[in-house]
Amino acid sequence: MDRMDIAELHYICPIANVASICEKGILSHNAVREIAHVSLALPEVQSLRETVPLQDGRMLHDYVNLYFHARNPMMYYRREQHGNLCVLRISDSVLDIQGTMIADRNAARRQTWFRPGPEGLRYLNRHLVFARDWTHRDPERADYQKAVKCAEVLVPHHVSSDRIVGAYVSCDDAYYDMMALEVPWPVTQCPDIFFQEESDVW
Repeated sequence: MDRMDIAELHYICPIANVASICEKGILSHNAVREIAHVSLALPEVQSLRETVPLQDGRMLHDYVNLYFHARNPMMYYRREQHGNLCVLRISDSVLDIQGTMIADRNAARRQTWFRPGPEGLRYLNRHLVFARDWTHRDPERADYQKAVKCAEVLVPHHVSSDRIVGAYVSCDDAYYDMMALEVPWPVTQCPDIFFQEESDVW
């Protein structure tokens, strides 16, 4: 993958958290512990992530995790909740923040490697990361592609709200909920990201 392949990065979150994000930015799992928020985290996944150390001495939960594209297995799993979710569009400038790391797949997976950004981009397979379909007739290959589709950009501690350049929502209700928050960036309906297009057959 090349830097020019990235127009933006994505953060999936409940609309209920957006007001706090506008004020405080996007916080890491550890940083947000003491703040009231709605969590999308699966306990069994978070129990794995909390044990993962990175080379700089920080733990995985000390980072904000961003996706290269939100139309991924995480979103597919949460697709029934689409009306309560948004995807925040994050400037690729976060790749230049000191300490930012790149994971070649879902960072909770074994055999994941972590490299500093933006140099680590060149080790990613852009075709798999941006693929619409991660299924495969070989179960092991399908599992690998599913993990790579969730490659992450890991930003230490927080992403300031001025790095947010827009948001995607799936439907009218979500759009009006976002508008009621008077967010300072454009909101665009994009049902495809949320697996809400009629053509999405899996």
